[in-house]
Amino acid sequence: MVDRLANSEANTRRISIVENCFGAAGQPLTIPGRVLIGEGVLTKLCRKKPKARQFFLFNDILVYGNIVIQKKKYNKQHIIPLENVTIDSIKDEGDLRNGWLIKTPTKSFAVYAATATEKSEWMNHINKCVTDLLSKSGKTPSNEHAAVWVPDSEATVCMRCQKAKFTPVNRRHHCRKCGFVVCGPCSEKRFLLPSQSSKPVRICDFCYDLLSTGDMATCQPTRSDSYSQSSKSPLNDVSDDDDDDDSSD
Repeated sequence: MVDRLANSEANTRRISIVENCFGAAGQPLTIPGRVLIGEGVLTKLCRKKPKARQFFLFNDILVYGNIVIQKKKYNKQHIIPLENVTIDSIKDEGDLRNGWLIKTPTKSFAVYAATATEKSEWMNHINKCVTDLLSKSGKTPSNEHAAVWVPDSEATVCMRCQKAKFTPVNRRHHCRKCGFVVCGPCSEKRFLLPSQSSKPVRICDFCYDLLSTGDMATCQPTRSDSYSQSSKSPLNDVSDDDDDDDSSD
């Protein structure tokens, strides 16, 4: 079906509409063989709070952006090559239901669909696209992925020292290796993570010690590990925007 749609006028028109919705600030999306599989609004678990984002699934990339005017205008376009993507289902937790992780070497995050059926359809289509891409290229699935950041709202104190309380002065930081919310003194070191940045990035002391000794796998927690150590009480929106790769996200 994908091959049949690749050169169809309907597919070309649909992709053109998506390009126009992102405007001049967005990257061109029309290339030979690319097919728009589907689109929809998903809730992305961002650093500060869950936010609605418009997602577009193509046969080779996943595109998402901020919704300015529904079905008419989007901004802050993000493009993720699907051959680097792995996905994992997330158990329902409170108001956050029908979710899964989208993991890549550069960035990983959680998204949530409106219904269980919608979640199943998204995951099935993504997995199918990834499988087809890897089959054609002969590549193996990526086994490296960036940590999923624990949201600011889930940590009232540093998740490493368990002592420092976050205030407007003592701001939150995120370790780029494990995704924990940590205080400044617990994350003063930098380490080069080539898949995430060409420059050394902030990591916590725990991960720095492990990375320095070559024990890289140990400081990559699962999402449940991260959350089990975090407090789930609501708190004021105090965060370090300058320490975020996308302060609005």
